[in-house]
Amino acid sequence: MRDDDPGLPIKFGPCSNGEYVPAPLSAVEREAMRRARADCERNARRLGLSRGAFLRSICGAATTLLALQETVRDAGKAALGGGWSLPAESGLEPDAARSALAGTEFVFDVQGHHLEYDLMRRRAGEPFFGSVFPQVSCGLDDPRACFSREVFLEDFFLRSDTSLVTLSALPIAPKGSPLSAAIMDDTRHTAELATGWKSVLLHAQVLPNYGSLAANLEEMERNARRYPIKAWKVFTHFPDAFGSPGRAWRLDDADPRLPRVGHAFIQQARRLGIKTICAHKGFGGGSRYASPEDVPRAAKEFPDVNFVVYHSGYERTGPREGAYTAANAHLGINRLITAMRRHRVRPNQNVYAELGSTWWTVMRDPTQAAHVLGKLLRYVGEDNVLWGTDCIFYGSPQDQIQAFRAFHISPELQERYGYPALTPWRKRKILGLNAARVYGVQPKRHRARFTRRELEEIRGSLTFKHETYGPRNAREVRELREHHGGWPG
Repeated sequence: MRDDDPGLPIKFGPCSNGEYVPAPLSAVEREAMRRARADCERNARRLGLSRGAFLRSICGAATTLLALQETVRDAGKAALGGGWSLPAESGLEPDAARSALAGTEFVFDVQGHHLEYDLMRRRAGEPFFGSVFPQVSCGLDDPRACFSREVFLEDFFLRSDTSLVTLSALPIAPKGSPLSAAIMDDTRHTAELATGWKSVLLHAQVLPNYGSLAANLEEMERNARRYPIKAWKVFTHFPDAFGSPGRAWRLDDADPRLPRVGHAFIQQARRLGIKTICAHKGFGGGSRYASPEDVPRAAKEFPDVNFVVYHSGYERTGPREGAYTAANAHLGINRLITAMRRHRVRPNQNVYAELGSTWWTVMRDPTQAAHVLGKLLRYVGEDNVLWGTDCIFYGSPQDQIQAFRAFHISPELQERYGYPALTPWRKRKILGLNAARVYGVQPKRHRARFTRRELEEIRGSLTFKHETYGPRNAREVRELREHHGGWPG
């Protein structure tokens, strides 16, 4: 990448969060990138801007999405199931680009991460979690700083329109974790001082089948007393997917072969008055215990508890997401829909679907993206789809926000499959209002002290690059897991 080239503002990757192997760029994606670069170069010259200035502008984002849409349309034999509603002139006229890509919505990202090392001891030369990520060569004096809370805060609150983010636990051993409860709470304090508003909420990690159940329940109580915990984050496929086959658990305790810790965990959450449970489901690394099939039964048994299905049950491997049918009812997101039907959990009850890493994976594939969003809106409910991005791994979430703002589901798919239209109101609910209800926050209390237009102008004056930070291929994912005993990122 040239010094004056920050990269395309709608990032293509490949990149993952460490929990799955990202697909290599397709021929369509490579061609879209080629066209986008050429179009950005041409539009920059027409506007009298440097290449870097144009690529950091909102017209640069519009130009990239227009090139992607044109390329996908040219390559397809069938009508697209979705796309981006962008004025033709948005690549050259900032106000036209803003009409589709900017907004004043409350944006609440319920899945953010960072990796903090400054609070932990490390001997000179000792490797550390994250040291195999490509961003360790980002040029900072200490590569650990590439994952720091400073980068996290800049990516979310300076380089994106995010209003509020939940720091969510990672599936890594609690001892010495670079995202422990104490580190997350320090970040919460730092964020409030840096931004001037309450901008970070906290999850607490619970691994009820890892060690003593009683000790884990006691740790839940300690964390609830010590920190302003808003929800619990669990990984039912731990450690089955990470080198210990068969060691897992279920929220509904329905498998007698597994430790029956699910109900005890949920009951403790209820006793502590923190009744939102966020379960990693999907991106399972081959583990069947990452299936969301246990969530609806638990939701039926505990109707006063909110169950948030992180990643919505999406799997990167296997068939692309399409319409829900009897033949594919056991795959991907459809597993959640099937289980909700089986246990008679209706849309907009107490099962929620979250989009972290899922939207990143499908957002450059408009037909698959339309099926993902359409199914979630129809079967999980328009009040129960939550915005999440899984960043810091994908860099700033701004491109994910912009691509979502402009996205539409085609009238053909709406009519054929009963998908609701992605109206501005439904987008506002997904981007933040739904999560505000679940987490009990008032959006007006979590807004920036400056306007989005002012923020756009600030970004235009910076010299950042549009980068992703997570592993880019199977080798980097494998090295990451081997580096810390099988645990992913």
